[in-house]
Amino acid sequence: MSVLPLVFTSGWASGVNAYAVVLLLGLFGAAGLTDEVPETLQRPEVLIVAGVLFLCEAVADKIPYVDSAWDTVHTLIRPAAGAWIGAVLAGQSGSLSDAAAGILGGTTALASHAVKAGTRMAVNTSPEPFSNVIVSLAEDLGVAGIVTFALFHPVAAAVIAGVLLVAGLVILFFLISRIRRFLRRRAQRREERRLIHHPPEPPA
Repeated sequence: MSVLPLVFTSGWASGVNAYAVVLLLGLFGAAGLTDEVPETLQRPEVLIVAGVLFLCEAVADKIPYVDSAWDTVHTLIRPAAGAWIGAVLAGQSGSLSDAAAGILGGTTALASHAVKAGTRMAVNTSPEPFSNVIVSLAEDLGVAGIVTFALFHPVAAAVIAGVLLVAGLVILFFLISRIRRFLRRRAQRREERRLIHHPPEPPA
């Protein structure tokens, strides 16, 4: 079977939580539950690093505003991880060129990352902190569920990932105005902090 559905699904999941994707794929492969995972992802050092970074993300992703800062840092990391995972999976199966798989995985990860980052900006406009925790837990469970499902039912999982991606982009479109207000408010707070630490000099 072509590895294309698994690459697409992994790319979508990488845009949400790349470390969880690497960790899950590696653990499933190391446990011998699937032959679809290349040995590169099963190496102990890869699993350890992915596990530590996953725990860091699990904490940062649930704190208001820290989650958006984390997303900003990962604007390049998540698409790059999606491209790398796609290329590695393609190299394992030989049914799709590494370059094509990397482009597909990276592009899909970039799109889903945009949805995640934009949604988090909108969630941060809420005054209470619980929505961040709920959204983050839903993302973690969603990634775990769809990556697991993709290893055994890749085509069905790819369809689900595609629907989630399109739905997320549509929702993001309607949240743009709320996100703009969030960005203006954040810029205003930065300016207020700057004025507190560096007040303007009185006119001579």
